[in-house]
Amino acid sequence: MSPCGSTEPTIKKQAEERHVTNAPIWQWSAVETAAAIRNGEATSEQVVRAHLDRMHEANSALNAVVVDLGAAALQAAKAADEALAISKRQGNAVGPLHGVPVTIKINIDVEGQANSNGVVAFKDNIAPGDSPVTANLRKAGAVIIGLTNTPEFSLRGFTDNPLHGLTRNPWNADVTCGGSSGGAGASIAAGIGTIAHGNDIGGSLRWPAHCNGIATIKPTQGRIPAFNPSATAERPLMAQFMSSQGPLARHVADVRLGLEVMAQRDPRDPWFVPAPLTGPRPAVPVKVALAKIPEDMATDRGVIALQRKAADHLADAGYAVSEVEVPDLNKVWQLWCDLIMTEVRVLQQDQMLATTSADFQKSFRGFIAMASPLDQAGYMKAIAERSRHIRNWMTFLEQYPLVLMPTTVRKTPEVNADLGGDQRVKDLFWNDLRFISSMNVLGLPAAVVPVGLHEGLPVGVQIVGSRYREDMCLDAAEAIERKAGILTRQLWERR
Repeated sequence: MSPCGSTEPTIKKQAEERHVTNAPIWQWSAVETAAAIRNGEATSEQVVRAHLDRMHEANSALNAVVVDLGAAALQAAKAADEALAISKRQGNAVGPLHGVPVTIKINIDVEGQANSNGVVAFKDNIAPGDSPVTANLRKAGAVIIGLTNTPEFSLRGFTDNPLHGLTRNPWNADVTCGGSSGGAGASIAAGIGTIAHGNDIGGSLRWPAHCNGIATIKPTQGRIPAFNPSATAERPLMAQFMSSQGPLARHVADVRLGLEVMAQRDPRDPWFVPAPLTGPRPAVPVKVALAKIPEDMATDRGVIALQRKAADHLADAGYAVSEVEVPDLNKVWQLWCDLIMTEVRVLQQDQMLATTSADFQKSFRGFIAMASPLDQAGYMKAIAERSRHIRNWMTFLEQYPLVLMPTTVRKTPEVNADLGGDQRVKDLFWNDLRFISSMNVLGLPAAVVPVGLHEGLPVGVQIVGSRYREDMCLDAAEAIERKAGILTRQLWERR
């Protein structure tokens, strides 16, 4: 992708794509898979069976997919093949993901399935209908093959719960797969499904993408509609302001396709914004701010070296990269922490403590301890302060339309590292997740793409853009991907 401008949306190009690969079906990209089905090179039933076989082979060691929807998926695949035959006879187009296998995280509604959010007490919370993301995936023709794991209440950076158990990282079982979309990240890295759904209120798409060596994007707030028919109350205000739905995939092109499919209008989300998926062509060369690392961050030299390598990849692709200090990173992170935890403390803490495990509560205590308690006036002032920080960043992005920054500055931590006490939790968020969580309070789009391996573990970089310029973030991610390659191929080759 040239920095001279964005391409037209992938959906509009699907008819032009051709599938060319000798790899096993489960290794095909979503774009390749959709093209193969449309062109008659494979049936949806063949593709879905291949992914179910892969799931049954790989998932026992990972525990990434915790609800197997194989029987229903095969029925849907057969129906997709019949529908494709009818469409061809009638000269009609099919959806951009027609017959393509995907997964959904267990914290949004899939009709007839339990939206447990990883909590034992919610194991019978059966969804009466589909969430907007689920509905949009189905409208695009996707076949849902399973539901992926999340920690209790999706409120940890580590994916483990007493309902479904621990999800392992396919690169190394001793380190975390991330969270809260850890099941989504691990499944995609292992070759289970082509696109995974996840969501992100403090890094829950981007952290698992980094840990598992795959790509994702946290879209602009309002880009993808959100709602759960099973919900008994509206989400707290900061969840509405800061949480985004999004896709994870092995290829950036698949992230782009997943974004376009998920970002279709749904009237049930009052925050949905029907913004174009591509914006005006930017001035060239596109200026990229390489974010300076705060001096108080504990860094790993090898991780930082790979992130600088990503900057070199962008420069080679024609971007103008300069190392600069980004606006008020520490203050933005603290604001995120204070706002989120004030709402959790006031509105959700009692329910959480009454329904969760000892492990969750140990991590939760550390999370609460990081935040400064806000009274009513403090909370209102903090919401107002959020506007100032957004303004500062939007002004900064006028000068530097993209910001290249770490996902984390250290190698991936061990499984359940957040159970090491309050100070360990603070250390993880302050050093490992500061660059990630800060972007949620700003509502800006942020892509993650892998750039290489450090000590055998994936390292990703984060690319932040202005509101509704996911296209520019993904253009830059593709430029890095062209140099770095598809990292999961190295995972599969070593097994």
